Amino acid sequence: MFKIRVLIQIGAIYFLLFILISLWYLSKLEVNETTSQSKHRLAVIVPYRNRSSELEVFLPHMNSFLNLQSIDHIFMIINQVDTHRFNRAALINIGFIESQSFVDYIVMHDIDLLPLNYQELRYEYPDKGPVHLASPKYHPLYHYSTYVGGILMITCKDFERVNGMSPLYWGWGREDDNFYVRMKLAGMKIYRPSNLSTNATNTFRHIHDKSVHKRDYAKYGKQKEEGRKIYPEMGFNTTKYILINKNTKKTNEGIEYNMLDVKIECNYNLTPWCDHSTNESVRYL
Repeated sequence: MFKIRVLIQIGAIYFLLFILISLWYLSKLEVNETTSQSKHRLAVIVPYRNRSSELEVFLPHMNSFLNLQSIDHIFMIINQVDTHRFNRAALINIGFIESQSFVDYIVMHDIDLLPLNYQELRYEYPDKGPVHLASPKYHPLYHYSTYVGGILMITCKDFERVNGMSPLYWGWGREDDNFYVRMKLAGMKIYRPSNLSTNATNTFRHIHDKSVHKRDYAKYGKQKEEGRKIYPEMGFNTTKYILINKNTKKTNEGIEYNMLDVKIECNYNLTPWCDHSTNESVRYL
């Protein structure tokens, strides 16, 4: 009887040691995962013009979303203040240029697309390759297979490797399609979320109001024809701009963000369509 009691006590001690060692090992794994991500810093680059009401929604939503995932991040709101047509690609290039010295990856983020699934849409460092979070399978509007707009994460090294985005696109559309080809030509695999617990109706919230912010679909001269060309030698390295102001601001909730007022320079020999042919600029954003 005594021997049985001793064996039971020894077994209990071993079991307790096993539990303690397992807990210690798991805690180490969690620390390593946290430490690994904390080595990285994300720049949330938002192309912007006259969207203050959406910015008021975007910043608190995204700050909470990224904090829930323990993502070290900064907001770079790139505000186009010139009188040219909107140039989303050039603004993203400028955001990269102005932030690359203190971050190691970026996310090109439309201001009107808010992620809702914080458990499965991860903004972690894309070490394997570009991650298109706004997958056509889950985007509320765009479902074609080569779509890479909305929200796309990429390391600074990979963005530099493809020379960023083409700055030749003025007005709405096609710059993302160009960037898709650039990534493919560079041999990059584009990753997308899959098998989510949500679908195209509840993975994102799209807050764009078409009646207030009209898309600029106008095409002039050879703009449509030229838009099909890639011109890989033209990218962030050929994006010319003047930085008018750079201010660190805070929202009413105390969320810090960087607002960069920029004027993009237009090469009229290359893109004479950077301005409307008539005084239509006030109608479009």
